[in-house]
Formats: sequence, structure tokens, C-alpha cells
Amino acid sequence: MIRFLRPVALLALPVLLAACGSHGTSSALPQPGNAGAAGMQNYNMMSNVRENCGPAAPGFARCFSMIRTSAMNGAAPDFTSYGPPDLQSAYKLSGSTLGTGQTVAIVDAFDDPTAQSDLSTYRSFYGLPACTGTGKCFRKLNQLGQAKNYPPVNSGWDVEISLDVDMVSAICPKCHILLMEANDNSFANLAATVDEAAKLNANAISNSYGGSEYSGETTDQSHYNHPGHMITASSGDSGFGVQFPAASQFVTAVGGTTLTHSTNKRGWAEVVWPGAGSGCSAFVTKPTWQKDTGCSRRTVADVSADADPTPGVVIVYAGGFYSVGGTSVASPIIASVYALEGNAATLNYGSESYSHLNALFDITKGSNGSCSPAYLCHGEKGYDGPTGNGTPNGDEAF
Repeated sequence: MIRFLRPVALLALPVLLAACGSHGTSSALPQPGNAGAAGMQNYNMMSNVRENCGPAAPGFARCFSMIRTSAMNGAAPDFTSYGPPDLQSAYKLSGSTLGTGQTVAIVDAFDDPTAQSDLSTYRSFYGLPACTGTGKCFRKLNQLGQAKNYPPVNSGWDVEISLDVDMVSAICPKCHILLMEANDNSFANLAATVDEAAKLNANAISNSYGGSEYSGETTDQSHYNHPGHMITASSGDSGFGVQFPAASQFVTAVGGTTLTHSTNKRGWAEVVWPGAGSGCSAFVTKPTWQKDTGCSRRTVADVSADADPTPGVVIVYAGGFYSVGGTSVASPIIASVYALEGNAATLNYGSESYSHLNALFDITKGSNGSCSPAYLCHGEKGYDGPTGNGTPNGDEAF
């Protein structure tokens, strides 16, 4: 039984939709959100970055993605932003040879009417194999699993959808992509859509959204409990603090980094992205594989990937090239790395990275705020909150 939707949430829906973008066409640019949290204020980046989804009312989620306003709607991408070759190189992945037969589901709210054509443009530009809607490579379904009766468009969440499907293409171009569109951004409908994605046998399920923790999440997290399906969730874009569903013990909580080119042996360097969420869950039991001592309950995050919107990653949205960021980038990246490894059926939720530390890049610098103990918000040798055990160094930790 779905328990998320409460009367107060229904009353708040009109206010929420106004905050998260209008029900117009997907060509409308999302409106600025409110950064609010200390981590984002300290980052001092809001003059050139626009949040795609505004604040969410209780019982609802916001997407965790941002557009860099200096690189919007171009006929070609800003080449300082990262495309598939950059991400494959940074994380030492083998997307050209792995992932056949794997399905990555993307769970988002509302509809992106140009998802298929934008995906085709993105893949064509980067020389990736075509992924049409005529077979199983790309399918768009509503939350009931039907290829019809799609929800209304929201000019914010549709950018999120474009971001998510492009990141799957970037990391695992041989994977099938299952776009699941919830009726709206209520936790009730998003959770039901996750259940449907698992029912449709997606190997990995990415969730690039979240909201404030609440007491009922310990029961509601059952909708993210699907053994044999690896479920990822973004840790949030407001700096130190915990979001749900990343707080669930049944998901891999994905934090964020700032990824830059380097002259080191790897060719890349990473530090904590100041916007990444982290901390101690107020309600969820600590999974047995987490051994840190600063939290008596669940600690966020488990692993991480690029999230900084400056320079951001390239996506195609409504026919144009954009540069975007947020932990919405990191969640589908990690879900797709799970698909590259292809062993979701054998894994114990998000525990795998804790026993494969040598197959991760440890992030030891940067912070997402001020906290005690410091590892909950600072990059540290070994485990830390904002980046977890680190970022992929190949796919062996997944």
C-alpha cells in the first residue's frame, strides 16, 4: 500500500507546481529556485546557474539539477562541458564493450515530449549507437507501465528527464533505457513508479530527486526495497543535510564532486562539490555495511560522481545543447555503472562499494558546509559524507 500521499500534500500541489515550473511546453525555461542552504550560499554560483525545480512542499520531491545560464540552447555544445568521452575517461569505464542486455530505468515526474528526439540528437552528435523507440533500446512509459496517457509537461522536470537519459547514454550506450514518468512529483506517485520499474525488470533504477526527511519514511522506504534491482538516489544540491529517498537503507545514495582536467596520471582530479548533500539520517536504521562512527543511523552518501554545473555536462533538451549539473548527474551515472558491471541480481543493496575501495577514486579535499564530526561534510581519506567511498575507477566496485 502506498502511504506517501497525505491530505496536506494535496492542498499544497498548486503551490508546488508554481514553484517547479509551469504546465506549458518543454521549451519554457525553468525558473530559478531558492538555494537556501549554507552549502549553496557559500558556493556563490547562483549568478550563472539556474535550478530546474523550485522548493517542494511536504509530501513532494524536487529534482536535483541545474542549468548553467551561460551555456543554454546552443546549436552545438559548450565544449568546456563534459560529454561521453570525458566521463568515460574520468571514470575508466568500458561503455563501448559492456552493458548489452542491461536496462537502466529513469524515474522522473511529469512528461518530456521531446525525450526521444533529443536523445537521438545527443547520441548522433557523440557518435553513439542509435537508440530509437521502435524496439527495446528506448521506451517511454507512464507510471502504470503504459506507452500512452503520459502526464502533463512541467518546464523543469522535462530538463531533468533529458539529463537523465543522456547520462545513461554517456556511460552505458549499449544499455536499454526505460523512461518512467510519474503522474506528478508527489512521493506517492514517484514511489509507485519505482515499483513499476522494478516490476518491468529494470536492472538499475535511478532517482534524481528528493525532499526533506520525515518520520514516515521508515515505512515508505519499502517502495525502494527491490532486491536484485540496484536503485540509486541523488543526495541533494543544497549542501550539508540529508534528503529522502537518498536516506533509505535500500538505495545507493550518490553524492557529488567537482571534476576537472589534471596533469596527474589519471588525467582528472576531483574534490567535494559544495552542493552535495550528506549527513546522518534522522530516522533510518544504519545498514550493517556502514562502519563510520559519527552517525548512529544511516549515513549519506555511499559513492559519488561529477555534479558541479561549472563546467557541467552536455545534454540536449528541446532541440538545443545545454550545460547542466547537480547530483541529478551523479545518480544516473552510478546507476549506469551498475549496469556496466551487470551483476545487480547478486548485490546486497548499496554495500558493494564498501568492500571494493581499491576500485574507487578516494576524494580527500573540499567540503559542503560546516559540521561535526568533520568527515560528514569534508573530503577525507577513506569514507566521507559528501562523496561516500569515492567515485568509480572502472566498474568493479559496483
